Amino acid sequence: MPISFMLNKGKVPVKIFTDDVDSGSLTQLGNLSQLPFIHSHIAAMPDVHHGIGATVGSVIPTRGAIIPAAVGVDIGCGMNAVRLSLKAHDLPDNLYNIRSAIEQRVPTGFDEHVRPTLNGSTLNNMGKHLDVITDKHPGLVKMLKNFHRQWGKQLGTLGGGNHFIELCLDESDDVWVMLHSGSRGVGNAIGRYFIEKAKKDVGRELGQLPDKDLAYFTEGTQHFDDYVEAVGWAQDYATVNRREMMRLVLDALQRSKALPAFTTTREAINCHHNYVQKEEHFGAEVYLTRKGAISAQLGQLGIIPGSMGAKSYIVRGLGNAQSFCSCSHGAGRRMSRSEAKRRFNTLDLEAQTKGIECRKDKGVVDEIPGAYKDIDVVMQNQSDLVEVVHTLRQVICVKG
Repeated sequence: MPISFMLNKGKVPVKIFTDDVDSGSLTQLGNLSQLPFIHSHIAAMPDVHHGIGATVGSVIPTRGAIIPAAVGVDIGCGMNAVRLSLKAHDLPDNLYNIRSAIEQRVPTGFDEHVRPTLNGSTLNNMGKHLDVITDKHPGLVKMLKNFHRQWGKQLGTLGGGNHFIELCLDESDDVWVMLHSGSRGVGNAIGRYFIEKAKKDVGRELGQLPDKDLAYFTEGTQHFDDYVEAVGWAQDYATVNRREMMRLVLDALQRSKALPAFTTTREAINCHHNYVQKEEHFGAEVYLTRKGAISAQLGQLGIIPGSMGAKSYIVRGLGNAQSFCSCSHGAGRRMSRSEAKRRFNTLDLEAQTKGIECRKDKGVVDEIPGAYKDIDVVMQNQSDLVEVVHTLRQVICVKG
C-alpha cells in the first residue's frame, strides 16, 4: 500500500504508511517535524508506536545534527537469521530439550558469561577502541557496574524484553534460526550518557524544544563527533553480539542428541533496526536515523519478526524513496508492557502461544501476541516497501 496519510503540522511533512496510529505517536511525529534540521520529510512505518522522544517505527533524516534519543538506548538492536539443512520432520515431537540446550548455552535476561567466549584478538581490538572513547568520557565508566569487564562477558548474550531466539519453519518446512538482540548493557550506558550530554549542550534552548528528549548535537562540535564514534562502536558491538550468539545457538543444536547432523545453508541478514548512519536521500547526504525500522534498499534482504507466537518474514527491499528505502522492524506494540500485564494473564499466554515451545509464565506476559499489532496487517501496509521471500512460523521461542 502507498502512504496512508500525511501529517502537516511542522516544518516538514510526515509520511505515514498506516492509518493505525495512536494519538501519542502523532504528537511525537509532529514534534519531530518541527525541528529545523529535518531533511525533506519524516517517514513513519506501519508498526509505528509511541516511544521516548521519537516514535518507534520512524525514519528521520537530519542535516548537521543528530538526536541521540531518536537512536535510543538499545543501540544497534536488530536481527540475525540463518537457514539450516534440517527439515521439520528432523525435529523431535517434544522440543523442550532443544529449548533448554539453547538456554544453557546462551545467557538470557540479566545473566552473562562467566568469561568472554570470543577470541582474544577480537576483544582486544574492540577494547582498544572503547578505551579511546572512555578516555575522552570517563563518566561513561560510571554508567555501568564493572564496565570494563561486563561488556566482554555480555557478548553472545540475549538480554530480556522483546529480545528472543527462535527456531522457525518456512513454507518449505526448512528450519531457520532467528534471533533478536542489540548492544546490551554497554550500548544502554552509551545511549543514556550521550542523551544527557545532548540536553546540556542544547542549554537554554532545551526549554524551547517541543520535547526535551529531542535534544541534539550539532555537527562540528566535539560531542557530536564523540557521539558518532561511540554510537558506531555500539552498533558494531551489536553486530558482533548477534554473530556470537548465533554461533553459540548453532553449537548447542549441533551438540543436541535430539537432532541429526546439519549444515547452515544461508545467512539471510545481520541487520540493525535502531541506528544512525550517513546515507544520501533526495539530493543530500544526511544522517539517517532508523528507530525501529530496517534498511530496505532495492534487492536488500531483511527480517521482519512478528510477536511471540506470530509469523515472521524474510523480505527483499523495493527501494522506496518515500520511506528512505526503509520498512518496519516488526509488528510494533499496540499497548505498553504495564497495560499488557493488566489485560492478560498466563492462561491467555498459553492460549496465544499454543503449539510453541516457550516460557508461559507471568514474567513474559507483557510479550504476549495480543500486546502487538497484527503482523499480517503490518505487512499489507508495506507492500510498496518490501516483497516477501519467506514466511516463517515459530516452533521454539527463547526469551530472557
